[in-house]
Amino acid sequence: MDDSFVTQFVGSLLTVLVAGFVAGAVCKRLGISMLVGYLVVGGVIGEGGFGLVTQESHELEYLAKAGALLLLFSVGIEFSFDELKRMLRHFLVGGSAQMLLVTLPLMGLYLLYGMSWRPALLAAAACALSSTILVFKALAEWGHSSTPHGRRAISILLFQDVALVPLMLLIPLLTGGGAVPTIATYSWLLVKSLLFLVAVILFRMATSRWMVTLLSQFRSVELVILFTLVVLTGACWGSAVIGLPPAIGALAAGLILSGNRLSTQIDTIILPYRESFAAIFFVTLGTLLQPALLLQEPVLLIVGIIVILALKTIAAALALRLIGLRWKASFGMGVGLAQLGEFSFLIVATAVQEGVIAPANYHRLLFIALGTLIVTPHLMTLGLRWADLTLTNPQDDGDSTLAGPKVSIQQALVIGIGPIGRQIASRMETFGIDVCLIDYSPINLHPFAQQGFQTVAGDARDPDVLHRANARHCRLAVVCVPADDIAALVVKALRELGPEMAILVRCRFLGNVSEIKKAGANNIICEEREASTALLYQCDHYFRTTT
Repeated sequence: MDDSFVTQFVGSLLTVLVAGFVAGAVCKRLGISMLVGYLVVGGVIGEGGFGLVTQESHELEYLAKAGALLLLFSVGIEFSFDELKRMLRHFLVGGSAQMLLVTLPLMGLYLLYGMSWRPALLAAAACALSSTILVFKALAEWGHSSTPHGRRAISILLFQDVALVPLMLLIPLLTGGGAVPTIATYSWLLVKSLLFLVAVILFRMATSRWMVTLLSQFRSVELVILFTLVVLTGACWGSAVIGLPPAIGALAAGLILSGNRLSTQIDTIILPYRESFAAIFFVTLGTLLQPALLLQEPVLLIVGIIVILALKTIAAALALRLIGLRWKASFGMGVGLAQLGEFSFLIVATAVQEGVIAPANYHRLLFIALGTLIVTPHLMTLGLRWADLTLTNPQDDGDSTLAGPKVSIQQALVIGIGPIGRQIASRMETFGIDVCLIDYSPINLHPFAQQGFQTVAGDARDPDVLHRANARHCRLAVVCVPADDIAALVVKALRELGPEMAILVRCRFLGNVSEIKKAGANNIICEEREASTALLYQCDHYFRTTT
């Protein structure tokens, strides 16, 4: 391999990684989506900016595609067929209504703007997608994953993720340069897709029945990683061999590995790689931006952002109302679904490579998408607060069986979902206690959220996080965080919020008991004291029985 190629590749990769790191840090500090930072910094270092990364060589293209494939894989592995069965009506009716109510009007606008029907259809469908990652994260942090509007929003997002498959299949058939697709072309595509689907189902059954048990017996993280990579690359290769996009294979690989006891472990292992490659993907995607376009067409782009946000809000609100949600909650959640999603970029970028969408229209769509993402955190906060008003008033919701946080004498809070916190939460649930779980890591909360628990991701020292968890109305709080100093601060925040609340605390060291007691804990279980007491008892028992 030519040394100059290696030098150029490593230099471009280093530039992208440094730019992504800086952009991510700035976005975290400002409290906006890191996706926005990746795309913006990509435009800064790309040909339209300082020209630090050019499109002359495609050394970063493969890494960027790997990031897209890992994103699709993560969608597949988090897809729950059991959850889909429970939300089937919301999934089919709400999801299809939202997609159609966005795609058809936008396609009409694009046709009036001068686009031909092929790029107009694809661009409109791409704009109908919302950000699964951002919405899921916001719902988890606000504790709305199990609320009526949260469940319905998730069902619409799941429909969009599934709709990604036919949209990716549609791109090669819409290429304007080739022959006009015939009925035979579509029929053969349908046959191949069905055969691929059958193969995925069979592989999924075989994996759940045999491979999961075998890998569990080996107890080897390395083998789990290797098996995951074999399934991922094999599915991508198989889909490419039969003429389907590799992205379909990545989604299928996630489906094959979903729904078993190793799924959470696999998702946790893949998470760092997914985030790293996704950063490369979005920064590289941003290098295609032409910032000068904003100066040439500022009115068009600003109007485009407003139209997209308004149309998607109305469409989502109508879809949510159609599946039984009250108007106030529908518009609140509709505002939260108004942005363009990460897979919108994937579809549009692929369409540009296939020649379906012109580069100029791609740049316009990219700027509009960026605009919607920049305002998303504020819109999401506004929308969830508006929807949150319906949680305290059950008659505002069309589905009483899915009412939000219940206020009852048997409502409890568990903070810190480690091994101890998991056992306590499960035990309380068996007694019929309404439990809300708080943990700093969404990964720890994910399995409980799928089981229907109310979960809130965030720092329990923050009163706003406790408010989202409805802590003011809890009669009991169990603090299981591993650090005693953090436990004391959590207890203090809980006591200020609920003077009558019973607070039980896990404490590691005896020297910290007085501090936690002073913060307001009712009962403290000290691990050091319990361990020393048990050891002394065992020693005493040993000497008594041997003398």
